[in-house]
Order: sequence, then C-alpha cells, then structure tokens
Amino acid sequence: MITLADIETARRRIRDRVYLSPCACTETLSRMTGCRLFLKLENLQMTGSFKERGALNKMLSLTEAQRAAGAIAASAGNHAQGVARAAQMLGSKAIIVMPETTPLAKIRGAQELGAEIVLYGSGYDEAFSKAQELQQEHGYTFIHAFDDPLVIAGQGTIGLELLEQAPDLDVVIVPIGGGGLITGIATAIKAQRPEVRLIGVETARLPAMKTCLEIGQVQTLPAAKTLADGISVARVGEQTFPIVRQYVEAIATVSEEEIANAILILLEREKTLVEGAGAVGFAALYQRKIAGIEGKNVVVVLSGGNIDMTLLSRIIERGLEIDGRLARIRVIVPDMPGSIAKLAAAVASQRANIFDLSQSRPVSDVQLGQVEVELLLETRGGAYMRELIDAIQATGFTVI
Repeated sequence: MITLADIETARRRIRDRVYLSPCACTETLSRMTGCRLFLKLENLQMTGSFKERGALNKMLSLTEAQRAAGAIAASAGNHAQGVARAAQMLGSKAIIVMPETTPLAKIRGAQELGAEIVLYGSGYDEAFSKAQELQQEHGYTFIHAFDDPLVIAGQGTIGLELLEQAPDLDVVIVPIGGGGLITGIATAIKAQRPEVRLIGVETARLPAMKTCLEIGQVQTLPAAKTLADGISVARVGEQTFPIVRQYVEAIATVSEEEIANAILILLEREKTLVEGAGAVGFAALYQRKIAGIEGKNVVVVLSGGNIDMTLLSRIIERGLEIDGRLARIRVIVPDMPGSIAKLAAAVASQRANIFDLSQSRPVSDVQLGQVEVELLLETRGGAYMRELIDAIQATGFTVI
C-alpha cells in the first residue's frame, strides 16, 4: 500500500508541471445542498482532468531506456491524455488503446498531444486486454490507469492540496472508477486528518467498487454504457480495493438522469463544465444521497471536463424539458386562415417563445377541417405550463 511519504515524493516530482487547481467555495450551491460546499476544479487541468498527475508521476519514474521504448495505456479518454501529455513533455512515445465508444473530444485531445490511438472493444476492459497484448509484443512500458502505486501517489497529491486549500474540511466526495483517485486522496488525508470522511460515488449502471465491497473481494462486473464513461470500469484495482475498504466510509450511486441534471446545474449555476464522471459527486450531494453533511465543510472533486459537445447539447435540451423551460405540445386548430396566428397570440400572452412549429393532418387523429400543430416552446418553467395550456384552450383550441 502507498504511504503519505510516497504522495509527498510525487508532489515534489510533479508540482512544477501540474496546475494547482482551485478549490473554490460556492455560495449558490452551498445554499442548494445545505452545506458549505467547495469544488476542487480538476476539470481545469491542461488535459481537462486529474489523470495527468498520476501519469506524469509514473513517467518521471521510468528509466531512460523505458522512456525510449515508449509507453502504452488503455483508457476511456482522460488517462489517455494524461499519458500523452507526460510522454510529450519527456520526449517519449505514447500508444493509447481506447474503446470504440470513446467520445470524439477525448480521442482528439490525445491525438493533439502526439499519441498514437488504437480503437478497440466496447469498453475499458476490452481495451485494457488489447493494450497488454501490444505491450508484450513491442516491449512498451504499460501505464495503468489506476492500479499502480506511482499512479495512485500522483492522484494523491490532490489530497495534499485539499488539506491546504480547505483546512477545515469535514467531508470529501470523490468519483470512483477503478479506485485510483479516491485511494490516493484518502491516503493523503487520513494520514493527517483521520476524522475527515471520505465518500465515493459511482454510476448506478456500473457500481463495481460498491459491489466488490459488498461481496468482500474483487470481481468483474458486466460492462455497461453510461454518461459517466470515465468511471465505467468493470473490474476495480487489486491494489485500490483494500485501501477503499480501509478508508472510504460509504459509496453512493447515481442514475443517468441525476448525472445529466448535475452537469446542467454546474454549467448553469457555476459556469463550470464537467463530464459525466466528473459530475457524479455533486449529483449524489444534490440528490441528498449523502447523510450527515448539513452545515459541514464539504469538498466535491470535479475530476474532469472532457465531454462530447453533441452529448452536452442533448443533456442541455433534456434538462430544459425536465425543468419545464422547454416544452413540446400538440394543439388541434381549425384548418382555416388566422388559426395559427390566433394560436401564436395565445402563446405570446403567456410570455412563451415559439422555437419551432409544424403542422400535419393525420387522418386518424383529427377531423376534416382541422389541423394538428406541434409547438416547441421556451417557457417560464413547469409551474407556468398549466396557465399556458389554459390560455390556449380558452381560444377554443384543443391541447392533446
């Protein structure tokens, strides 16, 4: 198991090459969650995630011969960019095996840092097996995403920073995939402040660490597709598992809807862009899935911000629909001049804005002399939808 001394050594090794990310107190989200909330903004790292800490610590520990041979890694994206950047800084070669489902933003990010990309498999574990094959075939140095003491120690430097940036912290909430991030942070904090609570958060689609703790051993789970692709790991680390069991008080899980909602809230309220894996900690806090945080000093680690823009646009639209600020309604109106204008006037009277309008005459749903109009509306929120519908129906039109 790694020690505080290992993490302190890692910090001395990487501190001039890694950004000291802010740990900012957010008054808005503190009010929303009932605690004094700090956000550790690892999404602001050069590669958009904490992963470059561990990758760099590992790469700086290699011999000249190992660096010359090149490094290989398996990654859903963020570890890839961390290894690629470390290799670029040290003049080495990086080969990254990524699942075929990896978001384009993460693939491009690694390529722009000079990495050679190999797309293989539907998830991290298949990519991992392929990377091991290539490592044995070509003699590369394998850089594990989480189950390596040097990688864990690098991630643990976040824990040292938290003790300095939020010295009165009571609770630290950390995303869990394979376990490298939370084990590093927990080791650093528990060695100096054993009373601090460490809480992990996983996606409900793939709660690998929670499941392994419940059965008492590391076990491979079936792969699953999730918004939190950065923590979509079917088998947790052999080295991380006992540290989590020793130091982590509880593990919460969050749904896909809760993750998407957290991304939207962080973007809208804090102007902070995070990916699914980076948002799970706040999602659990916001959904009141973590007990005993009322009035406490709580740190949520926002571990990464590399989100696909197409996915982000869908999340925003879905979130606006759930919140009632974006609504789709269908209205039956007379098929005659002036009907659409009358409908638009009724919508405008409730200060709603028409984004899109289409009309059709489906034989089975409307009578002769009628037309069905579908509206996509920007509204004042769900509470006002009843007033909007009443205003439309007051004109004699039918909302279906």
